[in-house]
Amino acid sequence: MQIRNKILVLVLMMTMSMYGYSQSISGFVYEQSPSGKKLPLTGVNVYWLGTSKGTFTDEKGSFQLSKMTSKNSQLVISFLGYKKELLKIGRNDTHVEVELHTDNQQLGTVEIKERKDNTSISKINPIATQLINTGELQRAACCNLAESFETNASVDVSYGDAITGAKQIQLLGLSGIYSQIMTENIPLIRGMASTYGLNYIPGPWMESIQISKGTASVVNGYESVTGQINVEYKKPENSEKLYVNLFGNSNGRMEANINSAVKLNDKLTTIVMLHGDDFRQPFDRNHDGFMDLPKLTTYNFFNRWDYINPGKWVSRFGIKYLDEDRNGGQMDFRKKDFTNDTIGISDNTKKYGFGVKTKRLEVFWKNGFFLKNHPDASIGIILSGINHEQKSFYGLNPYNSHERSFYANFLFQTNIKNKHHKIVTGLSYLLDDYRESFLQTQLQYLYQLNQDTSAHSLFTLADYRKINYNMNRTEIVPGAFVEYTFNYHDKFTMIAGLRSDYNSLYEKLLITPRLHLRYKFNESVSLRGSVGKGYRTANVFAENGSIFVSQRELVFVDKLKQEEAWNYGLNFTWDFKLFGNKADLSLDAYRTDFINQVVADMDSLPTKVFFYNLDGKSYANSLQAQLTMEPVKRLTLTMAFRLNDVKTTIDGKLREKPFVNKYKGLITVSYATRFEKWRFDLTGQFNGSTRIPDTQKMPVKLQRAENSPAYFNLLGQINRRFKFFEVYLGGENLTNFTQNDPITEYQYPYHSHFDASMVWGPIVEWSLYAGVRISIK
Repeated sequence: MQIRNKILVLVLMMTMSMYGYSQSISGFVYEQSPSGKKLPLTGVNVYWLGTSKGTFTDEKGSFQLSKMTSKNSQLVISFLGYKKELLKIGRNDTHVEVELHTDNQQLGTVEIKERKDNTSISKINPIATQLINTGELQRAACCNLAESFETNASVDVSYGDAITGAKQIQLLGLSGIYSQIMTENIPLIRGMASTYGLNYIPGPWMESIQISKGTASVVNGYESVTGQINVEYKKPENSEKLYVNLFGNSNGRMEANINSAVKLNDKLTTIVMLHGDDFRQPFDRNHDGFMDLPKLTTYNFFNRWDYINPGKWVSRFGIKYLDEDRNGGQMDFRKKDFTNDTIGISDNTKKYGFGVKTKRLEVFWKNGFFLKNHPDASIGIILSGINHEQKSFYGLNPYNSHERSFYANFLFQTNIKNKHHKIVTGLSYLLDDYRESFLQTQLQYLYQLNQDTSAHSLFTLADYRKINYNMNRTEIVPGAFVEYTFNYHDKFTMIAGLRSDYNSLYEKLLITPRLHLRYKFNESVSLRGSVGKGYRTANVFAENGSIFVSQRELVFVDKLKQEEAWNYGLNFTWDFKLFGNKADLSLDAYRTDFINQVVADMDSLPTKVFFYNLDGKSYANSLQAQLTMEPVKRLTLTMAFRLNDVKTTIDGKLREKPFVNKYKGLITVSYATRFEKWRFDLTGQFNGSTRIPDTQKMPVKLQRAENSPAYFNLLGQINRRFKFFEVYLGGENLTNFTQNDPITEYQYPYHSHFDASMVWGPIVEWSLYAGVRISIK
């Protein structure tokens, strides 16, 4: 009896074991190296088609998932930068091995994450590239692209002036205009979008951001000088069925975002994304009579369609429309009272205001074709068009612009003999048509001595003159390129690129060579080097929008040439163990040398800005160190420090470039409880001093210090996640440090010394914000 019972128990246990094993499926996801080695991929999304049931691969590339009851279950394996795989899983299938292949249609950098961090640095890409994913974007009040870099050490974000609310970025110590900013590898934030374009991409629309330092691939054009920032929008095939983000802050800003993705069949998907931003309650906390932030109303619409026929054809089409209206200036300014048809003595008391009305339409169509008899070969076609209309006024000065741009890129990619050698070649075409007009009214005043010597002087309007500036141009640039990649057993990788473009505006042939190298000492240590050239055509008005909010007269000394520069860089990365957990160390050294640069000289005279070509040296050196570690489980600490040495020849003298911080330090702390039900984030920014344009020729009471003070800024956020939604509460500029004199001679906005462009620090006091994110898979 006992033996029979033991046999029954053993049979029962085997049956239960077999039954339990049959109810789940395990797997291994990997990428094959050129040498044939299977490299595990970490953080790959694995889920059942049409459901929200899924998991991620671990550090060994392995996963385990409960089976579906359906007979024809399909498993989706999805990872950014790789082609999505779709597997049919039968009842008796218990284990699968899946090889992922690079998605050639993304035509961008491939990111391999060693752990599930919100940011990571590619270990196999020869180009030093940092990936920012959705988790990092949600660590702060990321309402748009400009605000998504607040927790990033490489990119600086600041206000361009004290009136318009426009934000600008810096990379490697130079303005963002020298970085190629793209969406899904299509050049976007350029031309008329240079001033306000960073606000045009809402945070909830973004899937990830890739930041590449130094010269970029020749595939995407010749405009990249200091780096490349590429934004990946959310894809309908793996996005939420419904996503809602509602945001509000203590300043009265309200924002709403709604995304909805629909799967029409196994190949065709679409997503609609809506964005609205409203701020109508101006405030003046520094008591200078001017709004600290402009009133703003934004409506943004985006619809994309993705057709994916695995192994044959991928097509992505999108259309985006933006309507934005921003108004600022003095608190009692009323837009309806503005007119510049008649200028007379009454203008001496006219209130100062500014307004910008923007309508922007973007369309893109990307197609990728895989050759049937050549699995390693593919053809890509990218088409993009932009129509940008802007009507604006700055005090008495109207500025109107209209941009029409068309971009096309045709690519062919294949291996040569084996996976060690790859080549990408193609043709490109760029058409830029700009129509710009700026009518500047210079008011002439008579000086009257005020009997009260402690008060400001009095002025009486005596005369005026009008200066009309037109910056119309049509620029056509056809080009061809070739890029060769050599990979030697995962140890050494080289990318050598060359492109040739003919610029119709300057009637010259542009030759752009670029080289990237990566040597992998072992699985943990890599060294990268890069060198390359870049060109760009300066858009003087759009890229220097802050000068409009001043009474500086514009003086064009030279016929402006195309900007041209070389960039050199080194990057060292090391993954190691610290406190028993993984840690990452990254060291950067980059230098940019200009052959020609368009100089905006604000130093020679305080009442004028001179534009001329570089006559002398201009360079930027940037050194950065960054350490990321996990002292205890679920606590991530990032520390970074950067030094900038940026100098330009201004009026015959080699001087520090204005408004560039000499150093920056960053500390971020992030802690999450189990299953990330609670998440706490804190970021501290140490901002070094910066040179202020020369004011020694101004009246003594209006003169400023030669350098700004260093300051510390703090921001933080708390998240609480529930099943279908999460709520968040945060604060910005919690140290409450602000620049106390952002506007020079604010009492007389039409006098020659009025200037709101001398901004080097925060201009808005602390604020609190709160919001809710609703996500239905």
